[in-house]
Amino acid sequence: MTARRSRRRSAAYAAMALGLAGSLALTGCNSHSSKKSKKSSSSSSKSKKRKIIGGGAAAAGAGAGAGAASRSTTYCTTGTQGDYKFITRTDPSHVILKFHNSKSRSCYLYNSPMLYFGTAKQPLGYYEGAPSFGKTQRIEVPARGDAYASIPTTTAADKGTKQSVVKIGFMNASEPTQRGLSANIHLSQYAGLPSVGKTAKVSDWYLSDKLAEIKTNTGR
Repeated sequence: MTARRSRRRSAAYAAMALGLAGSLALTGCNSHSSKKSKKSSSSSSKSKKRKIIGGGAAAAGAGAGAGAASRSTTYCTTGTQGDYKFITRTDPSHVILKFHNSKSRSCYLYNSPMLYFGTAKQPLGYYEGAPSFGKTQRIEVPARGDAYASIPTTTAADKGTKQSVVKIGFMNASEPTQRGLSANIHLSQYAGLPSVGKTAKVSDWYLSDKLAEIKTNTGR
């Protein structure tokens, strides 16, 4: 009877040990699988974050580039008759040329205007000298802004006679050649035709009439 009980106890202990071992093994497996799942989920989340961040930066860069391109400054175009005005001033005698940038973005003007009065084949001379690679004047005319040049007419030869027609050319950066030429501009629209002779010379472009006058000693 004692021997039989002993065998039963041994069998029971063996079964309990086997069950416990199996349970531990299953717990370890589940734990390992859970860690793997969490790791995989975390990796996937990081990957998604990287993609979102990278995509956003690229899009922002592309947008900024497009915006910069759309705001880029270009050469001014000669425009139409309504973009110009000639103003005669006295004491000392001179004529102010005003150009209006009617565009919605800024533009560059180089050196001085090239003025062909009447039937002239050659433009007026340049008060501040012809441009070169070592001497280039450039201004940026704001959108809807103005630029000015002064023409001293303090001598009889410079004053010449009243002019009714002119063509205006815009100059290239470092040489006295034109990159654009307006159609005939009829000056009869102004109160008093400007008097400009063949020996007169015109200043470079400036952003204010006062500065153009200072450069040609025609300011008051």
